[in-house]
Amino acid sequence: MPEKLLAEKLLEEQKEAMRAGNRFRLSVIRMLRAEMQNARIAKKAELDGEEELAILSREVKRRQEALVEFEKADRPELVESLKQEIEILKEYLPAQLSADELEEVVKEAIRESGAETKKEMGKVMGLLMPRVKGKADGTVVRGLVEKYLG
Repeated sequence: MPEKLLAEKLLEEQKEAMRAGNRFRLSVIRMLRAEMQNARIAKKAELDGEEELAILSREVKRRQEALVEFEKADRPELVESLKQEIEILKEYLPAQLSADELEEVVKEAIRESGAETKKEMGKVMGLLMPRVKGKADGTVVRGLVEKYLG
């Protein structure tokens, strides 16, 4: 049986959150479903798994960036709320690569591309990002590539 699309899973999870009376989780799931609906409307077609993953990753990243700002502004009530939202959203992301697995993927991409200097970083990133999309933070990936090319 093919893996369920995220949208289908979210609908089921939304129903569960409603039954359980978990208002916070329900609001996070509704927000994510709304983002996906907006993307479907903009595209005028159904989203595929990669597009759903991109939306989910974008929402996690937005919250992580906001989290940093709220911490700087000393807003502990907002920090805690965002941390909870991030945890809920991360449940829907694919399993993240470990540091060792990520290093191996980076080394392999460098070998395949034949890159030797930081000037050729674009070649490596072009090969690498589709392989780690949703499974690793792009900033971390970029740092590893720079480390091995520099």
